[in-house]
Parts: sequence; structure tokens; C-alpha cells
Amino acid sequence: MLIKFKTTASYPEITMFGDVGLKLLKMMGRRGTVPSAIGAEDIPAALALLRKAVADADAALEDQPPHDEEEGEERPVSLHNRAVPLIEMLEAAQREGVSVMWE
Repeated sequence: MLIKFKTTASYPEITMFGDVGLKLLKMMGRRGTVPSAIGAEDIPAALALLRKAVADADAALEDQPPHDEEEGEERPVSLHNRAVPLIEMLEAAQREGVSVMWE
């Protein structure tokens, strides 16, 4: 499953794998219902929750011992890197006072 995030703000559409998208939605305090939306008035609180959850996840990773990568093994994409486009979209929507939808 893929989740597409959209807004009428000046920001491009984002497509994420469903498991990552649902995780980020729940971090924002949303239920994870697809399709759904967040109104402009609720974006500041959701953005604050998402930023804190991502920072907490980053801090938890820093507390773990370094991972020995085998030759040819790729490092997984961090939650922070996956969340950046959605955080930027929410910031754009907040600046322009519009909602964010996902399907």
C-alpha cells in the first residue's frame, strides 16, 4: 500500500510506503485512517508532535551501539529522513493556512 499526501500549499505531492506513512500519521496524533485530512487549525499541534516523536526516535538510535555493516549491506533509511518531506509539507501548509490530505 502507498499513501499520497497532498496540500494546496506550494509543496509537491508526497508518496510513501503505507507502513511508514501510517507510523508518521500516528506520531502526529492521528488515527491512521486512510483517506483522511488534517485541517489548517490542527497542523501546528500535529507538527509539534511529529517533530518531538522523530527527535525521540533519533535520540534512541544514538543510544544504541554502532551497527557493523557487512560489505554490500545498505544502511536503512532513518525515520528522520523519511519524515522530512512530510514535516516540510506541514510547514508549508501552516504558512499558507491550508489543510493536508492523504489517500
